[in-house]
Amino acid sequence: MHDYVPLEEYGLIGNLETCALANADGSIDWCPFPHLESPSVFARLLDAEDGGHFSIRPDAAYDSTQRYLDNTNVLRTEFQTEMGALSVTDFMPVTEDEDGQTRKRALYRKVECHRGTVDIDISLEPRFDYARASTTISAQNGGLLAESDDEAAFLSTDLSFDVINSEATATATVEADDTEWFIFCYGDDEPIDAATGKRLLDETASYWRGWAHTCNESECVFGGPWHDLVVRSGLTLKLLTHGETGAIAAAPTTSLPEDVGGVRNWDYRYNWIRDAAFTIQALSNLHHSREAIDYFDWVLDLCRTDAPEQIQPLYGLHGSPDLEEKELDHLAGYRNSSPVRLGNGAITQRQLDTYGELILAVYETTQDGYLSADDWSAIRDIIDYVCEVWETKDEGIWEVRGEPRHFVFSKVMCWVALDRGIAIANEHDFDASFDHWQDVRDEIKATVLERGYDDELGAFVQAFGDTDTLDATALLIPFVGFLPFDDERVLDTIDAIQEQLTTDDGLVYRYNGGDGLPGKEGAFVLCTFWLVDALALTGHVEEATETFLNVLDYVSPLGLLGEEIGYKERLQLGNYPQAFSHIGLINSALYIGRVSGRESKGFTPMALDLGDGIITAEDRD
Repeated sequence: MHDYVPLEEYGLIGNLETCALANADGSIDWCPFPHLESPSVFARLLDAEDGGHFSIRPDAAYDSTQRYLDNTNVLRTEFQTEMGALSVTDFMPVTEDEDGQTRKRALYRKVECHRGTVDIDISLEPRFDYARASTTISAQNGGLLAESDDEAAFLSTDLSFDVINSEATATATVEADDTEWFIFCYGDDEPIDAATGKRLLDETASYWRGWAHTCNESECVFGGPWHDLVVRSGLTLKLLTHGETGAIAAAPTTSLPEDVGGVRNWDYRYNWIRDAAFTIQALSNLHHSREAIDYFDWVLDLCRTDAPEQIQPLYGLHGSPDLEEKELDHLAGYRNSSPVRLGNGAITQRQLDTYGELILAVYETTQDGYLSADDWSAIRDIIDYVCEVWETKDEGIWEVRGEPRHFVFSKVMCWVALDRGIAIANEHDFDASFDHWQDVRDEIKATVLERGYDDELGAFVQAFGDTDTLDATALLIPFVGFLPFDDERVLDTIDAIQEQLTTDDGLVYRYNGGDGLPGKEGAFVLCTFWLVDALALTGHVEEATETFLNVLDYVSPLGLLGEEIGYKERLQLGNYPQAFSHIGLINSALYIGRVSGRESKGFTPMALDLGDGIITAEDRD
C-alpha cells in the first residue's frame, strides 16, 4: 500500500510541451505525454496503487531534500544514507533546439553517487492512457520497451530488470563518482546513450539560465528576501507555456482537490483566457515580452476566427474548443478525492469578465507596439458584443456550478473592456463607436455603484441583490481603474474583506456565499496576494508585508504554490503548482517593492499610474 505524498514535496520539470512531478522520494508520480493535456503515462498522484510511477531511491533508510540547479528547471533530489550520499537529477530538454530541430520527447534521470556506497532500487511502472490501457514491458537491446495498443516508450539503461505484472524493477550498487543514466523516451524504441544525456543536461541548464530573470538584487524592485522566490515563480510560469502555440496552462495537473475527500476536483491543464492574460502580464513585468507576443498572436487568432459570442473562457493548448468534462471512475483520486476529471465543463459557461481581461491585456501589451487593422476589427467586435450582453447574468470568474447571477466583478470587467477599448482606439487612431461605447461605459459604472455596493454592509458585494455575500474580487476594483484607491467605498470594502473573509494570519477566502457545490475549500492564494496589493497601495505597507510573509510560510521548499491553502492543516490544496498563485507572488513582491521606494525598472502593474489615488504611509500618518 502506497501513501499519498503532500503536494509541497513535489518538484516540477518540463519541456514547454508537457510537465512531470517528482517527489522527494525520487518518484515521478505524474507525467502526461506527449503534451500537457494528453493522457498520463505516470499518474500515481491520482491513484497510489494503480496510477503508475517511475522511482529511483536508496533501498536503505534515508533523508532526502530537493533543490533546483540555480536559475533552472533542472531538479535535483539528494539522498543521505548511513553508507553514502546519492543524487537523482531530473530534467526534460526543451523539444526544440537552438537550430530549430526537434529533440526527442524524453525524461532524463541522472543518478550519481557522491560519497560511500549506496544500493538503489529502481521501479518502472508506466500506465498509458490514465492507466486505462493494457501495458506490456519487454527487455530490448539497450533497455526496456513499454507498449500499449496505441503508445510506446523506451527506457534507456545499462541495468538488467525483472518484469512482473507490467512493472520492471532492478537493484544496483553505486560507489563514489559512479553515474547511471535512465532515459525514458516517449514514442520511441531506440536507446539514448549517456553522452547524449550529459550534453543535454548542460544544454538544458544553459537554456533556463539564459531565460531566467536576472538583476542586481540590491537595485531590483523585488529585491530582498523574496527575490529568489520571484525568479522561481517566473520559471514556473514559463513551464506552463506551450512552446509551439504560446498558449498558457492554468496548472500542470488535473483533479487535485480543493477539499480533500470532496468533489471540488478540476482539470486545469488548459488555457483560460483570463489566467493567461494575467500570466503574460506577470512575465512581462519580469521583462519576458516574447511570451506576451506569442500568446497574443495565438489568442487574437482565436478572436479573428470565432465570433465574440463563440469565444470560450478556455481552450486546449493547441486551440481545441472540445474539452467536454468526463470522469475517470477507475482512478481513486488524490487522497481518495473523487471524481478524477478530464476536460472542463466551464467551456459552456458565460464568463463576462473574460472580455475585460482580454482587452486589458491587449491594451497593456500594445501601448508601445503594433496592432493590425484585422486585430482591431476582432477587438472592436468584442467590445460591441460587450455593449449588448453586459446586463445579462453569467457564471463569473469563479465558474460557479449554481445558477447564473449578476456578478459585480463581471460588470466591472465589462466596464474595463469598454474603457480600454476606447483608449486603444484613441491611441492607435482606430475607427470606433466612441459615443456609444462611452455611454455604455458610464451606464455600467452607475449601475455597479448603485446595485453592487451595499451601504449597510459597507462593501461591494458579490452580486447584485446580495446583502451579506462578499467576494475577494472586489479588491481589484481600484487596480483596474474603476475607482481610485482613496475612495471610501474601496477602503471600506478592504476592511470588510479583512474582517469577514480572512484567517487569523490574513489568508483570504474567495467568498462567503454558496457556489452550487458541497464541501468547503481552502484559503485562496491569489486572493490573499490581492489583499497584500490593496494594503500596500492604501498605505498599510507594514501590514501588507506581514501578510505577504505569512503566505510565504506556506511556500514549498522548492518555492512552489498550489491554488489554495488548508489553513488549519497547513497543507497546499488544489492543482499544483498554480499559475494564479505564482502570478500573485510576483505582483505582490513588485507592489511592495514599488511602494517601499525601490526603483521599478519597467514594472507597470495593471498599466496604472500608481500616483492616482494611492495612499502612502506618510498620508496615513
